[in-house]
Amino acid sequence: QPATATSTPASPTPSKSASASPSPTSTRPPAPASTVAKPTIVTRAGWGADETIREAGDPTYTDKINAVFVHHTDTAAVYDCKDSASIVRWVYTYHVKSNKWRDVGYNFLVDKCGTIFEGRYGGMDLPIIGAHTYGFNTRSTGIAVLGSFPDDKGAATAISTSMLGSVAAVAAWKLGMYGVAPNPSTKTATLVEGASDSPPFVLNKTYSFLPISGHRDGFATACPGINLYNKLPTIRAYAAGPVAAPTLTVSPTYTKGAATVSWATSTPTAVIKGFEVLVDGKPVATVSRSTRSAAITVAAGKHSVQIRATHINGKTSLSAAASVTGDVTKPTFPTPLDVRLRGGTLSSTSIPVALTWKAADNASLKSVAATAPRAASFGPTVTSWGTTAKPASAVTYTLKATDAAGNYLTTSVSRTAVITQETSATRSGTWATKKSTSYLGGASYSSATKNAALTWTFTGRSVAWVVSRAATSGQAYVYVDGVKITTVDLKSSTTLYRQAIWTKTWSTSAKHTVKIVVVGTSGRPTVTTDGIAYVK
Repeated sequence: QPATATSTPASPTPSKSASASPSPTSTRPPAPASTVAKPTIVTRAGWGADETIREAGDPTYTDKINAVFVHHTDTAAVYDCKDSASIVRWVYTYHVKSNKWRDVGYNFLVDKCGTIFEGRYGGMDLPIIGAHTYGFNTRSTGIAVLGSFPDDKGAATAISTSMLGSVAAVAAWKLGMYGVAPNPSTKTATLVEGASDSPPFVLNKTYSFLPISGHRDGFATACPGINLYNKLPTIRAYAAGPVAAPTLTVSPTYTKGAATVSWATSTPTAVIKGFEVLVDGKPVATVSRSTRSAAITVAAGKHSVQIRATHINGKTSLSAAASVTGDVTKPTFPTPLDVRLRGGTLSSTSIPVALTWKAADNASLKSVAATAPRAASFGPTVTSWGTTAKPASAVTYTLKATDAAGNYLTTSVSRTAVITQETSATRSGTWATKKSTSYLGGASYSSATKNAALTWTFTGRSVAWVVSRAATSGQAYVYVDGVKITTVDLKSSTTLYRQAIWTKTWSTSAKHTVKIVVVGTSGRPTVTTDGIAYVK
């Protein structure tokens, strides 16, 4: 049947069909088992061969296959793979009706997408003598690639990994029936020249070839074209195996149990038998040659994941190991969530507070997030967060710690921040009331008298002393529960109001006293305060 108008091939260069045979026979020999898995091949019926045009009966058989010759059909360089069967039918018809051959000359044909087609009739697994390499048809198999791969700069068919892989697969399968290694370092395949008119070869002389050779290696021709001929080393390597070690990823790397393993290899699918997923060295999943991912389930703990690829000849290769950790344990808060006062500016509606915590996980902590009273997100190593609280209002603070596997734990505390102004203090010494809208409640206490003191008593777990600061501000001693603990300098290059200048926090709520005493600093003795804030 003719090819379609959009893919009409050019006339292929004929290959003389004559060939001597050590012992040709038309009797079907037994089909030998191959050491290599058989690839998927479209049968003659599958590509629509008209069996009425070929010579009736069985073809001539040889006793074994020593070599494979790779050809191109020298048909149209550009074609669509959906038209491949039509092109195969065209080549078949041309060989039979124009060349007057008994059948299509090639034993197999392969298109640029990697589809393999059965060629000459008589049994794909049998040593059929074809008409592809004049003088060396006996004890060889011919594989033709559809298209053209010229030596000159003419249009050339695109070479794909799938195409090369399929040529390698069918070559390895045929050679594997007779124990022939497809990629030796020397020319190990011997063939006897069967033609007297194929220079430089001499009739009845034995010649050595690489087991996978090009048409030009056995006949004076440019076939299979330099572009394809230069790919023969790649085809031999694909045929010999093993599969190039896969590269893999595991997602997620931390899981409650389920994970997906994905991988890739540069080796074409046609020469791959299949893959196994190994967890800690043991197979847990077996998948087909075309599959590149698999689902696995792991127990708690750290595990090693690998991919073992099997070539069609049985050789195996192993990927590097990737790690996956099974984790069903929730994170913890070894340092409980707490709320304390921090430095900053107070107002009648806002008190600066800090949340403190420490989160941990047995495997990998991913994040910590605040969910109340407002949302905020933190990295796994963050242990504090500065925010504000509304005075005299009970506020619930909630954190959520999440690990890399998705396990999470929430923790909450309820705290109330309170402002106690200067007027609530017990005074000693001289203190003056100062009025300004800049002060909390519109007023503050101020003293320049050495040893003047203010004392507050409260029940809480964190306290801050609130002051005004300026360039002329002085210093004060701070006593907690009757013990002097620090000296605070209120001096500032800029004037600041309602500043939490000093803080202290306890692990539990209890009754405490805070006393501040004016130092009477020379040249700047004044201390001005708005009172204290505390958390209960």
